[in-house]
Amino acid sequence: MTKIKEIQEEIIDEFLMFDDWMQKYEYMIDLGKSLPQIEEAKKTDDRLIKGCQSKVWLDAEYKDKKVVYTADSDAIITKGIIAILLRVFSNQTPQAILEANTDFIDKIGLKEHLSPTRANGLVSMIKQIKLYALAFQSKN
Repeated sequence: MTKIKEIQEEIIDEFLMFDDWMQKYEYMIDLGKSLPQIEEAKKTDDRLIKGCQSKVWLDAEYKDKKVVYTADSDAIITKGIIAILLRVFSNQTPQAILEANTDFIDKIGLKEHLSPTRANGLVSMIKQIKLYALAFQSKN
């Protein structure tokens, strides 16, 4: 099992511990508080994820052959969503990121409990994460 898959399984197990979606939302909000913060100077329009209802900034650096993401959002739920994604994809190789599937999102029931605009934002976040990975992979 790949490291990404292991992290995804951990997240699925964590979400199974909660009985209802209010508890899951609270957990996501807590995860958002531990999000690797993007520097204020990097909160620029070119780092804003298009397609999100709230503002989400995402930055990536290539360190030791791995992609390291930082992010922030002006909305607490969205911050939790991007925190989950960064937990899965940050500090992974571009190849691993590009090959990874995101079915864990369906397994935790996240998409079906988001408004259509937030669900679109989630897809946009994943797309941007993969675009950064693709850009770093092509530099190798």
